Amino acid sequence: MDKRICDFIDSQKENFVCDLERLININSVRTAPAKNAPFGEGCRKVLEEAEKILSEHGFSMTNFENYAGEVNLGKAPGLMLLAHLDVVPEGDNWTKKPFRMEREGDIVYGRGTTDDKGAAVAMIYALKAVREIYGDSEKGVRLVLGCGEETGSEDMDYYFSKRETLPYTLSPDADYPLINIEKGRFAPFFTKNVSPDGNILSINGGSTQNIVPPKANAVICGIDLETVKKYCAEAEKETQAEINCEKENGNIRIFVTGTAAHAAQPHKGNNAQTVLLKLLSALPLKGEAHASCKQLSELFPHGETDGLSIGVKMSDGKSGELTLNFGVLTYKDGSFRCGTDLRVPLGATTENVKDVINSNLASIGFSFEGNPEMRPVHFVDENSPLIKTALAVYEDYTGKEGKCLAIGGGTYVHDIEGGVAFGIEFEGKDYRIHSNDEFADINELLLTAKMYAQIIKELSY
Repeated sequence: MDKRICDFIDSQKENFVCDLERLININSVRTAPAKNAPFGEGCRKVLEEAEKILSEHGFSMTNFENYAGEVNLGKAPGLMLLAHLDVVPEGDNWTKKPFRMEREGDIVYGRGTTDDKGAAVAMIYALKAVREIYGDSEKGVRLVLGCGEETGSEDMDYYFSKRETLPYTLSPDADYPLINIEKGRFAPFFTKNVSPDGNILSINGGSTQNIVPPKANAVICGIDLETVKKYCAEAEKETQAEINCEKENGNIRIFVTGTAAHAAQPHKGNNAQTVLLKLLSALPLKGEAHASCKQLSELFPHGETDGLSIGVKMSDGKSGELTLNFGVLTYKDGSFRCGTDLRVPLGATTENVKDVINSNLASIGFSFEGNPEMRPVHFVDENSPLIKTALAVYEDYTGKEGKCLAIGGGTYVHDIEGGVAFGIEFEGKDYRIHSNDEFADINELLLTAKMYAQIIKELSY
């Protein structure tokens, strides 16, 4: 632990908070493009404000058409630090003001305090600390502040069309200690047309592949309500979901309520869509739609999230198990449209995932919509000098074990060769990211700045 780094960053605490407040108070949710604002006026304004802050600290920022900004310390940077200034929409149920930072002791509230404006300010102060203490960098370090991470990282697509990647990239936009493996993703839509004759009139499950559907409903006919209620009660016991049914315009509508979860961890949810398929399959109904529901329920049975029934169950010692979320299902007027989201481990290939799923879907008359591609696993060897340095610094500054993590989700560095996520969330703490009352601990942000400053010192001086 470098006492000079610690003392310097601690001395900057109130300036740090003021700079963070300037960024939090700008609503940088992506909006429609405008002149010189590819992600909308808010994202343009927050990058301009970041440029002012950097200038006040003696840094010069290069603006890449308001997709991203870049600062270099030293003439030959080999390390890139990557944070973002855009944020997700505020959502509901805030007790604080999402775009007016509020401070209570050492806790600050506001959208972006942790994700990722707090991290961006920590990077600025890390650069400032090493420059003030050690002078010019022999090798160099680059800070990049993006404006489009929350909506697909188009900012980086544009930025890297203008700039080269560096040997090492660190991003404080995920979890500590360090993430070196991010599973690949295969998220196909698939469709089928059947005769609309039969007892099933419509089905509405989830609308997005990367969320376990918390609600689903169907409209059926040609069966009495009391019979349906009996089947609903049995399915409710078996699945722990909430199931209701009622008459509607001479038909019966069935409602299922489960529990939402992210597709990267589908086992944490209760999939209302697969509950509904299980129930529809059990009901004494007729028609091609009913037969297709049975077939879908066999390939995607309720409670199964490892892809066993569709033939793609696999695991790897480093990256863990394949996970599957059956996230989208609609049926109306004879047309089915479905969507899944698989997070795949090392060893997953087009042949043992995509082709297997395609074959099994074809066997029941479904076909892929378009030609879906599988996003590869992002993996950086744990013996990388970047990883070894970052974990050693983490252990030194926190006293906790430094270890590599594998996740099902993706981070800002997923498509950057050699890139890993280091911070900004400490283990066992919910910072309410993407939820109401998002917050950050100022002292933790300062700790992040100290660790990044130490890493810069180790790798760039």
